[in-house]
Amino acid sequence: MSDALKHECGIAFIRLLKPLEYYKEKYGSAFYGVNKMYLMMEKQHNRGQDGAGFASIKLDTLPGERYISRVRSSEAQPIQHIFSQINDRINKELITHPEYANDVALQKKNIPYIGEVLLGHVRYGTFGKNSVESVHPFLRQNNWMHRNLIVAGNFNMTNNHVLFDNLVRLGQHPKDKVDTVTVMEKIGHFLDSEVAKLYKKLKKEGFNKINASPEIVERLNVAKILKKSSRDWDGGYAMVGMLGHGDAFVIRDPAGIRPVYYYNDEEVVVVASERPVIQTVFNVSFDNVKELDPGKAIIVKKNGDTSINKIIAPLERKACSFERIYFSRGSDAEIYKERKKLGKLLMTQVLKEINRDTVNTVFSFIPNTAETSFYGMVEAAQDELNKQKNETILKEKETLTDDRLAEILSHRLRTEKIAIKDAKLRTFITEDSSRDDLVAHVYDVTYGVVKPEDNLVIIDDSIVRGTTLKKSIIKMLDRLNPKKIIVVSSAPQIRYPDCYGIDMARLEGLVAFKAALELLKENGNYDLVEQVYEKCKAQENLKDEEVQNFVKEIYQEFDDQEVSDKIAELLSDATVNAEVKIIYQTVENLHKACPENLGDWYFTGNYPTIGGNRVVNKAFINFYEGKNERAY
Repeated sequence: MSDALKHECGIAFIRLLKPLEYYKEKYGSAFYGVNKMYLMMEKQHNRGQDGAGFASIKLDTLPGERYISRVRSSEAQPIQHIFSQINDRINKELITHPEYANDVALQKKNIPYIGEVLLGHVRYGTFGKNSVESVHPFLRQNNWMHRNLIVAGNFNMTNNHVLFDNLVRLGQHPKDKVDTVTVMEKIGHFLDSEVAKLYKKLKKEGFNKINASPEIVERLNVAKILKKSSRDWDGGYAMVGMLGHGDAFVIRDPAGIRPVYYYNDEEVVVVASERPVIQTVFNVSFDNVKELDPGKAIIVKKNGDTSINKIIAPLERKACSFERIYFSRGSDAEIYKERKKLGKLLMTQVLKEINRDTVNTVFSFIPNTAETSFYGMVEAAQDELNKQKNETILKEKETLTDDRLAEILSHRLRTEKIAIKDAKLRTFITEDSSRDDLVAHVYDVTYGVVKPEDNLVIIDDSIVRGTTLKKSIIKMLDRLNPKKIIVVSSAPQIRYPDCYGIDMARLEGLVAFKAALELLKENGNYDLVEQVYEKCKAQENLKDEEVQNFVKEIYQEFDDQEVSDKIAELLSDATVNAEVKIIYQTVENLHKACPENLGDWYFTGNYPTIGGNRVVNKAFINFYEGKNERAY
């Protein structure tokens, strides 16, 4: 992606269903779960680089024995950092105590991190500081084993202020307003309440305090706790929780915004944010990895019983389309096909822009995530070239010679590796003029493959803010002296902020919004901005379900092409010699390519939860009032 959108968080969960001795005998190590967790987190490194965390729980430990381990890092290479700490500690114990080497019971008793219930998380911080305190998993500690709670997730709540106020009304004193804390404390509150009710009931049945604890573990209804806890949640979420005694759950939001995939057999229950992670790490087929339905939870009891429970009534499915365009790894069989189709569906617009001149057009992509869409675009371009060859042959069939036929058939589509990112280059000077010059050289180009009469078509997965395009890529491509530069986005115009876990919280950062404002100025209709502001302000005290998205009115006067043309103007300047054009995917074609993931609120403003409209209006109010702050 030419714009630094970064990524989403990723979750990984493993529940070993056999005793650790089983894995030692079959796979050669009682650290089987730890090793698999490392692989699952590395395979989801694409989802977050700000931090990583790991937690494990040992089942059936004695009082006085440590049963919860947690390690987190916000270092530059957080996954490597946390597992180097884990490995160092394990190796130290094995070297100091050689008797542990072949005794799994001693390993489990004395070595941290080894356990049957494991949770991993990679974080991209859309909210909060990038310090280790902000890194998942979060831990809520208690001396009663079944009241310990560990939580991690890929989520953002639109109504965090409501969740915070609800906790205060319960008499709590939350240490922070971030949604991770408020969500964990809400679950913790109902966990405490359920445990207290069970103890009261058991006491009437004649159980004493010691005997009541294991009975509470057996009777604890995790689904009931989740139903009560999630009643007021509004957002997109894939959340993992582990209780100190060994129960665990993974819950998905009712619109299916955030992804959850799972696999289970007689040895393991595994959950991740992406299907190919599970396929690769556990060597299982595509068909054996299932998607968790929206509004449901996977619940694994301490005894290993696993069930899928309906927690919240599902909404209309609006799974995030950005997952398919960009965030998820392209190695997923479905996503690979969808990304190719996204490229293919753009070809009609590209052909119109180049006047079907495939002979004098060079096709390429911006590294690296747009490569799959590039293949789809090239396949469509090759179909066009073959069509042109057939047309020429039929047109000239009466006078066609062998040499002319050979000349026609020799035409090849011109695909080149044009943009090369210099990974070693860092923009270390913060002074604006110096920094801009350095940014312009983050990418290098391949010289000698573009002629002055050529069109240069570059596909990118999306154009969000346009900053890198303007300051670097377009200027860089212009050094090749093409006639025309056509930048193609496999995603539609991003017009509205996200509030479910992607870092697009501010309207004024979106280049499509900037373009619409410029068009309003040119048309003498900029007073519409104030009118929209007044409408948004008038809704501030309404209930979420009554709030409308009035920001849509900013775009209503213009068709997609007008906005795209204005974006092209904004992203080029007098120093660029080539004609610059921007082509965006249409929303209609996005839905054709990704028919099961129809979450398109960033393109259409149609938010899947009731809190979304409040967020977009708040973002507009912040823009109008000049407030540099988030809308949620």
